[in-house]
Formats: sequence, structure tokens, C-alpha cells
Amino acid sequence: MDFGGLILLVFLALLFAWLLNRVRRAFRLGAVGYAGVMIVFIIAMLLVWGQTKV
Repeated sequence: MDFGGLILLVFLALLFAWLLNRVRRAFRLGAVGYAGVMIVFIIAMLLVWGQTKV
């Protein structure tokens, strides 16, 4: 099983979360906005990962 792509996605997710935290402070997003952005990001990353498996 190839976990290289999954490890890369996890790294990108951590980087995105760090950046999102800085953006959230800058724009003063509430918890709902933060959760919404994270859900969209997770769905997008799963779709990208699913495409690379084909």
C-alpha cells in the first residue's frame, strides 16, 4: 500500500491548519466559519486523494 501520498496530504493539512489559524485571527472568523472552512478542505483533500488512487 502506498502511504506516500497520504503522508503528503497530512503534512499539507497541518500546514493549511496553521495558515488558517493565522487567517482566522486576522479576519476574526468565528468557530462556525472555521469549522466550515476545515470541512470544505477535508472534503477537497479526500477527493484529490481519491483521484490519485485511480
